[in-house]
Amino acid sequence: MTTDALPSGGVAAPVRHKSKRRRTRDFLLQALYRRLLSGAEVRDIQRDMEMSEHWAQLDHAFYRETLAGIVGDIAGLETALAGAIDRPLAEVSPVERGILQIGLFELVHRPETPLRVILNEAIELAKTFGGTDGHKFVNGVLDRLAQQLRPAELGGAARPPRP
Repeated sequence: MTTDALPSGGVAAPVRHKSKRRRTRDFLLQALYRRLLSGAEVRDIQRDMEMSEHWAQLDHAFYRETLAGIVGDIAGLETALAGAIDRPLAEVSPVERGILQIGLFELVHRPETPLRVILNEAIELAKTFGGTDGHKFVNGVLDRLAQQLRPAELGGAARPPRP
């Protein structure tokens, strides 16, 4: 069973060999993608996700806390993202934008999750759901942000932000 496409009206089935957290990030991306495209309310997205036959396979607390955290701090996250990319945020594909929101939220609010895990998970999401070279873009943006937010995990001091 391998269904990884973002369907327009439903929830894709998670791949069975993925960890619980990876499957949860897949669902988070789908929720954020739906919100970016349709402007759907979080409560409606949440209700639909919980009705999915795959809901039982997820880390529910991680999903709820992360989705609520992203939506609750969307202005701050998007301001930080806008400062780390070379084009208007509105021009970033909704898939890659959602991945960046998840990755940045975890960089800031999940210090217990190692930087390497956050970057790898974001790259895998981009490879699975994003455009051809979307993973390179996602990696570059999150790496720039990690240099400012988690310099100790990169083995150095914080670098100044890009002009």
